[in-house]
Amino acid sequence: MRQVGIVGIGHTKFGRMDFDLVDILAWSSLEAMKDAGISGGIDQVFVANMGAGAINHQTAVASALVSRIFLEPAMAETVENGPASGASAVKCAYMAIASGMADVVLVTGGERMREVIPWKATDFVATLTHPDAEYAYGVTLPAFGGMYTRAYMERYGLEERHLAMLAVKAHRNAERNPFAHIEEMASMGGIWDGPHRDVVNPIMADPLRLYDMCPVSDGAASLVLCAMEVADRFKKKPIRVAGIGQATDTHCVHNREDILDLKAVRLAAERAYTMAGIGPKDVSCAELHDAFLILEVAISEAVGFFKPGEAKLAIERGETEIRGKRPINTSGGLKAKGHPVGATGVSQIHELVKQLRGEAAKEERQVKNPKVGLAVNFGGFGNNVVATILAKE
Repeated sequence: MRQVGIVGIGHTKFGRMDFDLVDILAWSSLEAMKDAGISGGIDQVFVANMGAGAINHQTAVASALVSRIFLEPAMAETVENGPASGASAVKCAYMAIASGMADVVLVTGGERMREVIPWKATDFVATLTHPDAEYAYGVTLPAFGGMYTRAYMERYGLEERHLAMLAVKAHRNAERNPFAHIEEMASMGGIWDGPHRDVVNPIMADPLRLYDMCPVSDGAASLVLCAMEVADRFKKKPIRVAGIGQATDTHCVHNREDILDLKAVRLAAERAYTMAGIGPKDVSCAELHDAFLILEVAISEAVGFFKPGEAKLAIERGETEIRGKRPINTSGGLKAKGHPVGATGVSQIHELVKQLRGEAAKEERQVKNPKVGLAVNFGGFGNNVVATILAKE
């Protein structure tokens, strides 16, 4: 099986974009190709997208993208795995190259979600729940996030202030990220213990508040991957895809033995670690899927960074800050960078490549001497999860 590297990265601004979906995808794709130093020669294109048909009234976006940027006759497919579509598309690219079917692959993830009003975007994402046992009863992803947060608080003693500390960290990191949706800094006083907390940070899905959730975003992110044996064709030194793991859990959350056990996260991470030949202690920085801030806490424990219930202590000690022992979500995470669902998994890997190359230094959010990065892209409410490990050569 051939080794695979990433030699190009591209990204649009996340937020509201007044362009059509394929133009958004094209923008980041061309940026990634420019970064790799190429204008063609792509064997395969994978587009990660969840909402084009439902929201934008457009399907077959992969073939549309190929035509928009003149990459014919490249092979093209659209990959849909809910909010984990991006990492699944990267996994498909890895398999295409490792198998020998392709030498150079473009992966682009993107959405135009702000075309509809917020409740319609929430409803669209909720269609990934069980249609009879969950969706029919009005269950949404924020509802799952609220229930999970309450259960976690009751078992492990997590407090609202810990989530507020994570929100402040996310905003601080996003303020340094030119692609982030949310650009404002936040303070503990402003979002947690101020005199008008209920006004500035209202309850959205008890106990989750406005600042505990990601925004609805447009945007795209792209990668150029290649076989390591042809990496010398490109301008940038490759960042190796060292491990990929994926796992599923029950579709219905209530069927799980322990609602707080993110089994698919744990198994996906274990499989990625095994493939890469490393363990949690070897990870220099991580991008974890924090659509709700509780997920940064829970995923960091499920992947082995901290023991169950102890992530809150690491937050208090500042260990997950950029200059801490275990930097997490240096991009601002989904919480502040934004969450165009199809783009998210690709964007996470984009951030890790920047960190491993040392290119985040100019934005003053560079991790010190990183060697290995971990991304966890969380599909559904933990029912389909992809973990990806990158290594600096």
